[in-house]
Amino acid sequence: MMGRIRTVGLVVKRDRPRAVRLAHRMIGWLRRRGIKALLDADAGLRGAPALDKDRLAREADLVVVLGGDGTLLSIARRTGARVPILGVNLGELGFLTEVVEAEAMPMLARVAAGRYDLDRRLTLAATLERGGQRLGAFRALNDVVVTNGAHARIIEFSVSVDGLPLTTYRADGIIVATPTGSTAYSLSAGGPIVEPTAEVLLLCPISPHTLTNRPVVLRPGARVSITIARREHDAMLTIDGQEARRLAGGDVVNVRRGRSPVALVRSPDRTYYDVLRSKLGWGGR
Repeated sequence: MMGRIRTVGLVVKRDRPRAVRLAHRMIGWLRRRGIKALLDADAGLRGAPALDKDRLAREADLVVVLGGDGTLLSIARRTGARVPILGVNLGELGFLTEVVEAEAMPMLARVAAGRYDLDRRLTLAATLERGGQRLGAFRALNDVVVTNGAHARIIEFSVSVDGLPLTTYRADGIIVATPTGSTAYSLSAGGPIVEPTAEVLLLCPISPHTLTNRPVVLRPGARVSITIARREHDAMLTIDGQEARRLAGGDVVNVRRGRSPVALVRSPDRTYYDVLRSKLGWGGR
């Protein structure tokens, strides 16, 4: 549990009318209780001060996401462990935004009163290096992915763990995922489902040329390095499916556990297994 909540930031998926209506309802509710509301400037809404996501993440005591998992990912990379995120699912699948619309206002009241629990989710820190020079640093909640670029062809890259060679892959790409990301791209690529609060890293090749190249589960402190083969010229680095960088032959992507987790408000009304059954359709006829 965190300290008293004085400021709430709202990150709203603007193209969903239900999200916009719920945002205005929450702003009024917060104002009547003397709690300051802030809006994500990208939403283009009125009714409260609008800030860019970086500043909103710094100034809020709580962030409420009204949208889907993609909307939550867009702010989660900016928050530290200090700022809890309450995700309300107004999108589609919703593994991260597990609170449904009907529960949103009661859940906001619970959180404002300090009656809530948190899941602390492991994150990833990644760097991109070219010729020994760092070109970028990134933070991910779900995954760091290296794939082929615009052309439908396999790419070649080598992977080492803690400086020790693992193997050279010829594949469509590779995913380094957190347990939270195990139900995202990694799942589609044949990776395992991992409890989101577990402390492991997943290494999952995408459509490998060699069928014995299987997903690998690594300890949380492992340091993964992915080196693009010199002859490759069409590869991409993607962070949480939202940030992208083009890669050149010889580039190195380094991935390790992030310094701080992301704190997600846990719904008291369902377990992780309830979410799995619902989202994946398990037990249906």
